[in-house]
Amino acid sequence: MKIVFLDRKSIGEDIDLSCFNEFGDVVIYDYSTPEEAAERTVDADVVIINKVPINENTIGKANNLKLVCVTATGTNNLDKDYLAKRNIEWRNVAGYSTEAVAQHTLALLLNLYEHLSYYDDYVKSEKYVNDKLFTHFEMHFNEIANKTWGIIGLGAIGKRVAEIATCLGANVVYYSTSGKNHSDIYKEVDFDTLLSTSDVISIHAPLDENTLHLMDKNAFEKMKNSAILINVGRGPIVVEKDLADALESGQIAGAGLDVLDVEPMSPENPLRNIKDSNKLIITPHIAWAAVEARQRLMKIIYNQVKDYFN
Repeated sequence: MKIVFLDRKSIGEDIDLSCFNEFGDVVIYDYSTPEEAAERTVDADVVIINKVPINENTIGKANNLKLVCVTATGTNNLDKDYLAKRNIEWRNVAGYSTEAVAQHTLALLLNLYEHLSYYDDYVKSEKYVNDKLFTHFEMHFNEIANKTWGIIGLGAIGKRVAEIATCLGANVVYYSTSGKNHSDIYKEVDFDTLLSTSDVISIHAPLDENTLHLMDKNAFEKMKNSAILINVGRGPIVVEKDLADALESGQIAGAGLDVLDVEPMSPENPLRNIKDSNKLIITPHIAWAAVEARQRLMKIIYNQVKDYFN
């Protein structure tokens, strides 16, 4: 059997893949363009990818191909009709990053909520050296306890964030974008109510027809001026120009993003102009990428290959 990894860099070079050698010949590429993928998959039995598109152009010559494994939850890059026509099976991975994404949600929020960037800079710029007072509270911040934390998307990650928010003393409300996820523990509200009552809003929903551009100018205008938005779902859920306007005008207090409309970041992204880390923090799609999560991910992929051929 031949297994081909087309974009290994997407899971990190620190993750051990030696377990796949037991299946046969393993060929690993750091990155692959669609044109390169077409040649590199010619004699593959299994292809493992993250973002490489899988369609007739990229696997049309792969006459031995039996299985495509995606090292992610999203499968927008798969032409599933073409795979079905070729009787090629596919697998994706869900649930591996719940703890990591929930943790990153909290990290983004706390950095913004307590203005940690400002206070760290205050000390490191030597302003605290021989200061007159032992403390300094130029940038005001509040407790999360008794605030309302609104969650958009109450799937596995949304529920985990709701648990964390509750432990911090927040009152959790949620809006189900699909209308399918419900809870007896947390209060379900409509979208407008979530926007107008929440002190914190975190997005944990997939990108679909219900969520595309959900957070737009109209949505930001309904939010509290003191509210903070966290998006660890998908970039296009937020209209970035409208978010930039909302931050610059003071319509909302801050935003923490791990996902963008175009990744890597486009030179035209309007959020590039906001350099104030007390208003905006952006991380490069790393919420899922804790070491344990990536190890868990590849263990799942390993078992998928093993189960298929057994």
